[in-house]
Amino acid sequence: MRVVASVALLLSMVCAPVLAEGNITQGQSKAASCVACHGANGKAVNPIYPNLAGQNEAYLELAMHAYKKGERSAGQAGVMQAFTSSLSDEDISDLAAYYASLTPLK
Repeated sequence: MRVVASVALLLSMVCAPVLAEGNITQGQSKAASCVACHGANGKAVNPIYPNLAGQNEAYLELAMHAYKKGERSAGQAGVMQAFTSSLSDEDISDLAAYYASLTPLK
């Protein structure tokens, strides 16, 4: 059992993308194009878009990387692919940190 757990841990470290700690202030300044759909405070302007305020930072980062790589295809994936295509890893980390720092909506 220990061998299986050790192998699983090793694989998760090797295969998982490296998530950097983002800069909230930089993320806020980079969020200008996100506001059109996700709102100024992370509250979506239309119910077809998700609220981002208070979302888990790692989840947001992984999701943006998946859109950028074309690994997501449902819903508004084409729109997100277009927006994330020019983002650097640092941009993605900063945006994820910013939206995660916002007060979750009720």
